[in-house]
Amino acid sequence: MRKQDSYQRRRSASCWLTLTAMLAFASHAEAEGRVYDYVDAGSYLRNEAAVQVWHGLRQRLRVEFDQICGDTFCEGEYSNIQSLGFLCSADRASGLVGQCVWLFAGSQEEIDPASGRVYVQARSWQCQIPLAPRTAMEALLSLSDADSALHAPLPGTQASIYDGLMACL
Repeated sequence: MRKQDSYQRRRSASCWLTLTAMLAFASHAEAEGRVYDYVDAGSYLRNEAAVQVWHGLRQRLRVEFDQICGDTFCEGEYSNIQSLGFLCSADRASGLVGQCVWLFAGSQEEIDPASGRVYVQARSWQCQIPLAPRTAMEALLSLSDADSALHAPLPGTQASIYDGLMACL
């Protein structure tokens, strides 16, 4: 009976220490500003001019992708890859970007000449953009000033959005 009592006390102490450590970490993270509230990047932007730059950048990326697709990503099995959307999360208070992804879909179709049946093999991709940690939304918007938003180095890196696509598509 004594061994079990000792085990119960050690287990309770261990749980208490774990809980205390977790609470201390959470309060430390909050004190360090590490508690985030992520929203869609467009929701973070506070003025109409920045919203217009964001929408323009997303449209420009789509156009630049369409211009190079046939010579790069759209050769091979999936020759009709289409952009579904370029999305980023940003902290509501600080504007630090959590992650950006570019979604794509494509298909490969075949018709059975004997039956007329259409066979479709569809595929989608979720490409992560290689952002530097703690990239500010305002810095990301600076891509709109580049000659090519797709090929410009991302803020704080030597990598581009195109590099992220090469690793994904």
